[in-house]
Amino acid sequence: MVKELAVPVPRLTVITLGVSDIRASIAFYDALGFSRRLKATGEAVAFYDTGGPVLALYHWDRLAADASVPDRPRPTTFRGTTLAWNCATRGEVDQVLAFAIGKGAALLKAAHETDYGGYCGYFADPDGHVWEVVVAPGIEVGEDRRVHLAE
Repeated sequence: MVKELAVPVPRLTVITLGVSDIRASIAFYDALGFSRRLKATGEAVAFYDTGGPVLALYHWDRLAADASVPDRPRPTTFRGTTLAWNCATRGEVDQVLAFAIGKGAALLKAAHETDYGGYCGYFADPDGHVWEVVVAPGIEVGEDRRVHLAE
């Protein structure tokens, strides 16, 4: 008789970004105001409390080796992934974009009305990781900094 495996509880716990200059990336994400945790890891890896999944920064080449994927060629164009910074208001979107640009992010697309009734813009971190800054119908940001989705 074959025992059926229990279905694991799905969860997204950590998003790890491969970075080319860990010191510069730590400075950038510190400047954005994310709270760094487990600082004893020094510059080997950096972990940030985001109010949801943990954001981790790790050396690009070491991350590739750990995952057994080639380090080269590194993408210079869109990677098919974005990170999102959901906001409570349109004004907050404008504020976050201006703040990120002031801390060294590159503006990719200015804030604009979306076809789904939201408002968003895009920036890239020092390694080109794309962030969407957005307020969207059906997605609320709570006092706990977590997003709450409508049913």
